[in-house]
Amino acid sequence: MKLVVLTPEKEYFNGEVTSVKVPGTSGGFEILNNHAPIVSSLTAGHIGIITTQGGNSKLIITGGFIEAVNNEISILASSVVAE
Repeated sequence: MKLVVLTPEKEYFNGEVTSVKVPGTSGGFEILNNHAPIVSSLTAGHIGIITTQGGNSKLIITGGFIEAVNNEISILASSVVAE
């Protein structure tokens, strides 16, 4: 899957991933390969990323939105801080 994490200022992540965990406003959820299409708002919290090489990354966001369609995931965040 391809993941892009953006803020109004810059691109924080762009790469291939196997898993993304996000803080949805109705509760946290995980996006895996071939996930059903989804658009959701995000609350402040942690994004957990597992890359295809097995690396782990965590970002802290202050809120935003996620869209996942055809194994392409876009996260638009108000602000991001690498953990």
